Amino acid sequence: MTALIGHRPPQHSPAPLDTTRTLTVPKHKRRRRSWIHLLLVPVALVFSVPFLQMFLTSLTPESEINKFPPSFIPSHLTFAGYAKLFEQSDILLWLGNSVIVSAVGIASHIVLCSLAGYGFARLTFAGRNVSFLLIIATIMIPTQLLMVPTYVMFARVGIIDTLMSAIVPWLASVFGIFLMRQFFMSLPVELEEAALLDGCSRIGTFWRIIFPLARPALATLAIFTLLGSWNDLVWPLIAINDPSAFTVQLGITNFQGARRTDWSLLMASNVIATLPLIVFFVFAQRQFIATMSFSGVK
Repeated sequence: MTALIGHRPPQHSPAPLDTTRTLTVPKHKRRRRSWIHLLLVPVALVFSVPFLQMFLTSLTPESEINKFPPSFIPSHLTFAGYAKLFEQSDILLWLGNSVIVSAVGIASHIVLCSLAGYGFARLTFAGRNVSFLLIIATIMIPTQLLMVPTYVMFARVGIIDTLMSAIVPWLASVFGIFLMRQFFMSLPVELEEAALLDGCSRIGTFWRIIFPLARPALATLAIFTLLGSWNDLVWPLIAINDPSAFTVQLGITNFQGARRTDWSLLMASNVIATLPLIVFFVFAQRQFIATMSFSGVK
């Protein structure tokens, strides 16, 4: 009896996991992706032709630019357009002003739009939905309709004809609030509930858990903010007359308008104005693609 009581049935240890196996993509899916890539390559080449022509034109001698029929590839390359640009203009000052405007705009968008988007996505307060709808409705107001009251308001504050007048409109945007709200709503609520149960405050939960998960959305927001603030021309053209406060787009426009059309110089200035956008997008494209699928948690 004692032997029966003390007897334990044999225990079989679980089979070891085979960690050497890797997930493989089926062949038909790989073929489908390869065909898609083969179709995208010609499309990418077509879109890259204008940029390549702009770059080659900036290196083309002036005697060959107006030649007929025009040649896509110049007979020899020259940096005369870049030399004249740096000698006759304040391109470095304009680039510095644009960097300041874009950097402040990106930083304020990341902070303000993420906080506002999180508030509309997670916090419960009276009139939340109505307030969000009213904010979204302002997108339908034409930008041209707001320029006169904005100019009057900035003039009363005293920031007209300064670089601050180009910075303030890019501190936040309705699109940024909407993008961050939609991304935060795609995240599981259990992440925040677990942090709150552990004693973390609401603002601590946001900065320590939610904000790091929002890097793809923040990268996308940074790309759109950079594109908008860097290429903005209409509002700085109205609000800024001081040459020391010109942004790169405003400076190139005024510089080219005061002289005859020098295509090598014009294309050189466009190359310099476009290159920072291309470099920034190359480094942030993975995060941009990730945000488009709204994959907050892998």
